[in-house]
Amino acid sequence: MHIAKVPNRNAKPSFLLRQTYREDGKVKNRTLANLSKLPVERIETLRAALRGDPLAPVGDNGFEIRRSLPHGHVLAALSVARRIGLDDLLPRRAPPRRRDLALALIVARLLDPAAKLATARMLDSATASHSLGESLGLGCVTAGEIYTTLDWLGSEQAFIENQLARRHLKNGALVLYDVTSTYLEGRCCPLAHHGYSRDSRGDRPQLVIGLLCAADGCPVAVEVFEGNTADPATVAAQISKLKQRLRLRHVVMVGDRGMLTAARIEQALRPAGLDWITALRAPAIRQLAEGGQLQFSLFDTRDMAEISSPDYPDERLVVCQNPLLAAERQRKRDALLALTEADLSKIQARVTRAKNPLRGAGDIGRAVGALLGKRKMAKHFALTITDAAFDFTRKAEAIADEARFDGFYVLRTNLPAKQIDTAGTVRAYKALAQVERAFRCLKSVDLDLRPVFHWTAPRVRAHVLLCMLAYYLEWHMRQPLAPMLFDDHDRASAEAERTSPVAKAKVSKAAYRKASTQRVVDASGELQPVHSFRTLLGDLATLARNTVCFAGQKMLTVQTTATPIQRRALSLLGVELTAA
Repeated sequence: MHIAKVPNRNAKPSFLLRQTYREDGKVKNRTLANLSKLPVERIETLRAALRGDPLAPVGDNGFEIRRSLPHGHVLAALSVARRIGLDDLLPRRAPPRRRDLALALIVARLLDPAAKLATARMLDSATASHSLGESLGLGCVTAGEIYTTLDWLGSEQAFIENQLARRHLKNGALVLYDVTSTYLEGRCCPLAHHGYSRDSRGDRPQLVIGLLCAADGCPVAVEVFEGNTADPATVAAQISKLKQRLRLRHVVMVGDRGMLTAARIEQALRPAGLDWITALRAPAIRQLAEGGQLQFSLFDTRDMAEISSPDYPDERLVVCQNPLLAAERQRKRDALLALTEADLSKIQARVTRAKNPLRGAGDIGRAVGALLGKRKMAKHFALTITDAAFDFTRKAEAIADEARFDGFYVLRTNLPAKQIDTAGTVRAYKALAQVERAFRCLKSVDLDLRPVFHWTAPRVRAHVLLCMLAYYLEWHMRQPLAPMLFDDHDRASAEAERTSPVAKAKVSKAAYRKASTQRVVDASGELQPVHSFRTLLGDLATLARNTVCFAGQKMLTVQTTATPIQRRALSLLGVELTAA
């Protein structure tokens, strides 16, 4: 770095703090700060410091760095948030400080997920752990303000979701919908009930969370249900939201077979005039085979075919066969059968042992029933139970009959072929994987939504909305940063190599190369390490904003020099690296 004296016409010369660097073999200059308003003696002191000349002692009366705050990750996230208009999602009728605090809450959730009290500490000017509060000019921030802002954010959920729908949804669009569950700490929340836990925490009360996404996986709306709500029971609320609040007359809802059941289609989707893409359950697939509509010989040379059935008038059924899925189901069934046989043999040994044998048909039956219920294998075994004996055998015919359907699944849609073809139907259904990825980011790897510690229903809903908005920001950051992340940034070429949409998804050669070498070539031809989204934010955080003082008075604020990785990341995000 050096200080340049720049002459001006009819005015005093300007003194600029500049950095000289080399890029692509060319020497370039970057202006870090304008020092023209400083006294001449301070400019000369800084010039001497840059030359390496001896200076006054460091300390209260000398040259010192008064404070250094992590800034690069704040600069990246806040710049992207403003570029995508994240603050425009918030009602403008609110006071500016409240809107700034809401934006800070969303960005802070992405940068450093923490409790609300910890968030207040990291934003407050006296206890800040990064430059977000300073960048937004928040000053003193209290925990009470954070909770008030969170409550206000929750009260404006309808307005925020309406704005998101205007951006990302339109009539006739595909809407992806899925649910997950998470657990709470405490017993006071009225939404908390014991139910099915997808986190293997059945010992805790649960919440059910439904997420609506656009076809590209961008989150649009979220809703929290009581923890004992069944998946299909959440569909009616989403249809009402789409039709009445978001005012979408016609969309195509895509959901899995446990969500868009036959009952939901007849009672909710069809009366509302919405289209759907879903899948049939195993009993319905068996009925197609027994009725002759599903012919297994059709798939000797193909992996998908379109059929029709009188049980589904005015609908198209797309039958798919995935050999890899069939092999996995066969492997899993064989393993469960072997484990069950081993456990049944132990019960058989208890019945036949000489000392203290298990006796009584009732006691033997209870022991066997508990074991079979654990792995749901009762349908595959024939049991013989008496008061003094127990025997079992496999039902070979039943097992073989079930194996016939391995790898087969059937998609159900009322969309005409001219609107979406067979392959397009399969791709649309598989797009649900993007909602599952959103749940992983929300609940674990990035945003730490779980466990939930809030006690009131409005605050729980506000907390979930806050996490969804943070994922909305992350989703927009991941797209341009994909070349630096382990994410596949060349999915088009990977899709082009797939022989069929039913075939297993492949990663592109570029993504495979990144994963195997953990290195990527940047624009200048240099090798750089590949990051996860979280570790890249940590790398950017080392780009600090420093407050430099001399003789106890503030002199200037400068940023540390960006590394090549930081410069590339900020460049991909469209962030111009300038002076603080």
